[in-house]
Order: sequence, then structure tokens, then C-alpha cells
Amino acid sequence: MGSKYTRGCCGWLIVALVAALVATAAMFAIMKRKPGGGGKHLKPLPVPGPPGAIDSKYGDALGVALQFFQVQKSGKLENNQIPWRGDSALTDGKEAGLDLSKGLYDAGDHMKFTFPMAFTATVLAWSVLEYGDQMSAAKQLDPALDALKWITDFLIAAHPSDNVLYIQVGDPDLDHNCWERPETMTEKRPLTQINKKSPGSDVAAEAAAAMAAASMVFKSSDTTYSDVLLQHAQKLFTFADTYRGLSSESYPKLQDFYNSTSYVDELLWAASWLYHATGDQTYLSYVTVQNGKNYADWGRPTWFSWDDKNPGTQVLLSRLNFFGSKQISNAENEGLKSYRDTAESVICGLIPDSPQATASRTGGGLIWISGWNSLQHATNAAFLSIVYSDYMLSTRTAAVQCSGKYYSPTDIRNFAASQANYILGDNPMKLSYLVGYGSSYPQQVHHRGASIPADAKTGCKGFQYLHSPDPNPNVAMGALVGGPFQNDTFVDSRDNAVQTESSTYNSGTLVGLLSGLVTTSSVAQSFT
Repeated sequence: MGSKYTRGCCGWLIVALVAALVATAAMFAIMKRKPGGGGKHLKPLPVPGPPGAIDSKYGDALGVALQFFQVQKSGKLENNQIPWRGDSALTDGKEAGLDLSKGLYDAGDHMKFTFPMAFTATVLAWSVLEYGDQMSAAKQLDPALDALKWITDFLIAAHPSDNVLYIQVGDPDLDHNCWERPETMTEKRPLTQINKKSPGSDVAAEAAAAMAAASMVFKSSDTTYSDVLLQHAQKLFTFADTYRGLSSESYPKLQDFYNSTSYVDELLWAASWLYHATGDQTYLSYVTVQNGKNYADWGRPTWFSWDDKNPGTQVLLSRLNFFGSKQISNAENEGLKSYRDTAESVICGLIPDSPQATASRTGGGLIWISGWNSLQHATNAAFLSIVYSDYMLSTRTAAVQCSGKYYSPTDIRNFAASQANYILGDNPMKLSYLVGYGSSYPQQVHHRGASIPADAKTGCKGFQYLHSPDPNPNVAMGALVGGPFQNDTFVDSRDNAVQTESSTYNSGTLVGLLSGLVTTSSVAQSFT
């Protein structure tokens, strides 16, 4: 009996040891899967190859999102895909002897503000540069290029001489006192320009960034057009840097619409894009050795937006630190490391369980910074995250460290996907905030053209359509509405512009985010 008991005890001991080993292995597996788990022992993930299988959810959403640029087009439409849209604003720029008929209307109104429009072009070009192969695999590259060129054609026309840039078409007071279709506008559409005496370094530098980025996009398909864009970009940067000032100080009325808080972030942003487009070391020296410490807010993460370009610059310049270059000096590399460290702080603030995680998010998990156009910051943050995670993947960088915890590219990608999923309907309202995507999306988008029947004769005063309780007669396909309140609620009312108005600059980063999620592929080490 004693020996039998001993054998039984050993058997149970063996079973217990095996169970403990299994539990330990499971715990480590969970740690590896759990964000922040695995410590320093996270292994680099494989480098993605060419674009893989398309995720139909993000592919479908990308196709919808790109249609908003067609909805917002001004001018004589070519191959018009939107049945309720037609030619409009054909005489824009005529008073100055210019053709400023192209470009995009800003939001639900019919203003053309060069500042946010140029930002839209910059992030759209960036999206194509990083994810053009993925857009192509999803059969969405052509509409992205079409939208980008529609803006850059406008920017070229708006820059008729070295130190002149037209930054606004239309009178916002007149425009916002009307509710009408763009096709029937009869109001005066005056022009506003920046020049040596009335500078606007913020707008000029953003336009320079847009044209530099776009020059790389079109370099292989249209060398002449690419060269024209680059020449404009270089001249605009020189103008912005030489004649410094804020556009909203030159024209105080702008403070009610796009009140830029600084211009030095745009100067760094533009110089960064010009370095990528030209390889000219003077631009790299400008952003690192000469002006990095004073302008870049190293070590202080902020929110990427049409107003603050610093987080975008930090992520963009990180790619130089990730991929390296023999031509970069030690002093320049030190500056690039500071940009990457700050970009990493931005990323650490976004991952939900990071010790540095921002508390500025809704109960449903959406990054939430302000009530007006609340989806702007979530979309922008998620776009930067997907780009940064792909830099890590393509260089086999295992993890970022956030106050002692480690996060893999997959963890960062999961955050980006969570924001996209929220937008597409995985939220407490079970509502897609991307108009035209899914079975339930806002029906009363604050958008003049969408709210008025195509055959209606309203004149300027079609306000009955603004206040109507009925759904819009026209679907503003691809519009990303303002978004939810901080408690994850949303009121679908045309009068509720805070939540239901859409904007083109939100669509630029949304296209980039969806393009990054639609499949995986390695990112190019260089854009040129």
C-alpha cells in the first residue's frame, strides 16, 4: 500500500509539473499577445512583402471615402461620377486674370480656403507615397490621384508669381448667409492674397509642402508636371521663410475660420517634404541643426491637425532615422533622433493601456479632443499610427518603449484599426460616420448641395432645406461627418453643424488610414 501511494504521489507530481509548465507557457503566450507584454524579448516581426489579400471592409470604405473629393469639386467637372453635381464657380479668379475654378469646397459651404485645402493635398500625397501599391491593389489609386491633381492644379494657378499666393476664394460672410447649390451661386466671390506686405507663412509653407509631396507622386507618370510642382514648392517655401507672418494677422477675419496658431510648424513641415523631394541637404539642416530645437517642440507630443503639423513632421522625419542615409551628418542624425523620440511619445500617448496613454478618449475608445469636428483628431492620430507601425515592420523594429512597457507594430496597428472600426460603425451608436458606408449612416449631413434637390430654384435663400426634418435628397458619398460627443452620442440633424458637417481635410487622412489597413506591404525606404 505504501509503494502504491508513493507511485500515485509521483504521478500527481508529474501531472502537476506538466500543468505548471503548460500554464507558464500559456502565460507567456498571453503576455506576447497582450499589449505591453513580453518585455524586451519581443521578437521583430517579418517584413511584409508585396500587397497581400484585401480586407473587404476597409477596401469598401476606401472606395466610399474617395468619392467625397468628387462631391467637393469646384469648376468644370470631368468624368463626373456624382449625378447631382454639376459645373460651378467657373469664373473664380477672373477678377485677377486667373483661372481659380478648380480646387475643393472646404466643407458644407462653398468657400475655398487654401490652407486646409493644401493640407488635404499634403496628407493625400503622403498616403499615396506610403500606400500607393495598396491603393492600387484595392483598385482605388486612380481616384486618389485624380483628387490630388484637382487640388494641385488649383495651387499652381493660385501662385501666379514668386511672392503672391491666393489663399481664399469667396466671402465667408456672404457664403454663410446663403443656403444654395454651388451650381446656382450668383454672389460675388472676391479673392484674398498673401504677398510681401501681407504675409502668410503658414499658408505658403503648407502649399509648398503639398506641392513638394505631390511632385514625388507624379514624378514617374508626368515628369513635366512634377517639375512644375517642385519649382512652385521651392519658391513658396522661400517666400514663406523670407516674409514671415501669420495669414490671420494679415487678414484678421480669417481668425473666425482657420486661425493658425503658429507658422514655424509649417516651415518645418514644408522643409521636410522638400528634403524628401530634392535630397538637398540644406532642407535637412534647416529642420535639424538650424531650427529643430527652437521650432520642433521636441519631447512635447501634440495633436496632428490642419493647424499643428509638428506630429506629422516628427513621424515623417522618423522614416529617415528608421531607414538611415550615408549623407546625413552626426548633428543632423541627432536632430532626427529627437524627432523620432517625440514621434514615439506621440504613439505612446495613443496606445490605450500605455503608461503614457492620454485620457482624452470616449468610453467607446475614440480619441476625443474637441466637440467641433471630433473625428478629426482620431482620424489623424490613427493615420500617423499606421504609418509609424509600418516603418517599424519594414525595418524589423520589434517594439517601442513607453515608460518601461513594450509595444509591437501589431499593438500600434490595432489602435489605428480601433479608430477606423469606430468610424465605420463599431461604436455605441452602431452608426457609420462615413456617409454611404454600411446600412446606417447620417441622413442629414450639414451640406448645402446634398440637402437641396438638383432641380430646386432656391436663389441664395434656400434655408427651408437647412431646417427640413427630412433626409438629404442627395447622398454626400464619402463624407466623414464631425462625429460624436464625448459621451459617444450623436444627433443627426442638419442644424447640428458641430456634429454633422464634413470637411475635405478629414477625408485626406481617412484615405491614408484606410489605405494602410486595406492590406499589408513593406513601405519604400525612399520616396524618390
